[in-house]
Amino acid sequence: MKKKHIITFIILHLASCIQIHGQEQYNMIRLTLNKAIQLAAQQSVDATMALNELRTAYWEYRTHRADQLPEIILTGTLPQYTNTYSKTLLADGDYTNVHSNWLGLSSMLSIGQNIPLTGGRISLSTSLDFTRQLSGSKRNEYVSIPVGITLSQPIFAINKQKWERRIEPIRYKEAKAAYIESVEEVTLNTIIHYFNLLYEKENYNVALQNQENADKLYQIAIAKRKIGHISENELMQLQLSALQAKGLVTEAESSVNKRMFQLRAFLGFSENDIIDPVTPGTTSTITINYNEALQKALENNAFAKNIRRRQLEAEYQVAAAKGERRSIQLDISLGYTGKDIALRHAYQHLRSNQLIEISLSIPLLDWGKRRGKVKVAESNREVIMAKVKQEELAFSQEIYLVVENYNNQARQLHIAQQADAIAAKRYTTTIETFMVGKIDILDLNDARRAKDDARLKYINELYKYWSYYYNIRSLTLYDYHTDSNLDVEFEEIIKR
Repeated sequence: MKKKHIITFIILHLASCIQIHGQEQYNMIRLTLNKAIQLAAQQSVDATMALNELRTAYWEYRTHRADQLPEIILTGTLPQYTNTYSKTLLADGDYTNVHSNWLGLSSMLSIGQNIPLTGGRISLSTSLDFTRQLSGSKRNEYVSIPVGITLSQPIFAINKQKWERRIEPIRYKEAKAAYIESVEEVTLNTIIHYFNLLYEKENYNVALQNQENADKLYQIAIAKRKIGHISENELMQLQLSALQAKGLVTEAESSVNKRMFQLRAFLGFSENDIIDPVTPGTTSTITINYNEALQKALENNAFAKNIRRRQLEAEYQVAAAKGERRSIQLDISLGYTGKDIALRHAYQHLRSNQLIEISLSIPLLDWGKRRGKVKVAESNREVIMAKVKQEELAFSQEIYLVVENYNNQARQLHIAQQADAIAAKRYTTTIETFMVGKIDILDLNDARRAKDDARLKYINELYKYWSYYYNIRSLTLYDYHTDSNLDVEFEEIIKR
């Protein structure tokens, strides 16, 4: 039976094995490996999870960048009403309860900006307070600060803003590279599911062909037995082979349905879709150089960004521990203020409004606590540096092994393809030779097993070829067929 007739028979047989209820219609989908990879990247659960992780990293980076920009804040109390008694200390040392009954309104508009160079913060503000006495004099009072400048500056402390400006961009680059790697990981999982179904489909194909040949040989054997050309034992062996072939078809059919369900669920197809995977070919053979692959991986992979980020974070922890040994804070507030019972007069005859404060905290005796924190941070930094070196060595070794496997697999695949063609031709010749009585059943069965094994081995070697190739892609984030880095439009993806 020709291959295309076998494939048609498989599809029709699978469709006939599905019980149709009511008006349900089943959609036959002839699926290529490239199409399966595209669908998985668009609609698989794993791809959705990777996209959500990228969105989280994106907005964290946007928040970091927003911290470097001016911030405008409007605050106020609209209104505040007080009608209480409070204990007050008099000049003679006695306490008395004073009644307070007033209504107040307040507002302040400020513009603040972090100072990356020094780690401080400067702000410009204007405010207005209104108070209405509801008892006693029952008068209004306005207090204004038309303009005020405030500077808050830590001295000798760690400049957290400077470190964040070094760490956060690397963290975001790491997240973008990790997203592409996650998509490539989805591709590797797609290849596994795709070839699982393809392997079982080929196995089913083989079983059908063997069943047909076994039935034909058994019918021929019946005729030969009648004229005494074969023994009764040989006839029963062929009958048993025909029965076993039918059983193998049933088993192969169950395996196909199982693998189809798994691929269908992974790609998000409905139960009414029947997938017919197409055996992929190989592109022009590409020999990948290990040193070039390692260089691409170090440039593109999230691993390199992760290493750099962890090194900076370790350095930051040491700097933070050293900065905690003493604390000096400078706060300066300069401006003008005015007050009056009328709003327009509250902005006249302004007086200076100034505040300069230097607060410090220097431990004179802490029994080595802060020094111990510095030593712990330095020790943790050394541990991280040692781990980084070990991970870099393991990463290089992984690249080397994957590249070697891929380059060798191209040759293995070529050998398997030749073996498949030779085994199929030998089996056809063996059947013809058996029909004329020149070989026995043992030789026939041996040729059949060799043909089946060669076909399935070719599918398995084809799976390894594509698996190794996409594994290299996931590590280097580089497409060797197009000679370009794997990249996506992150802004468009995040807005989906």
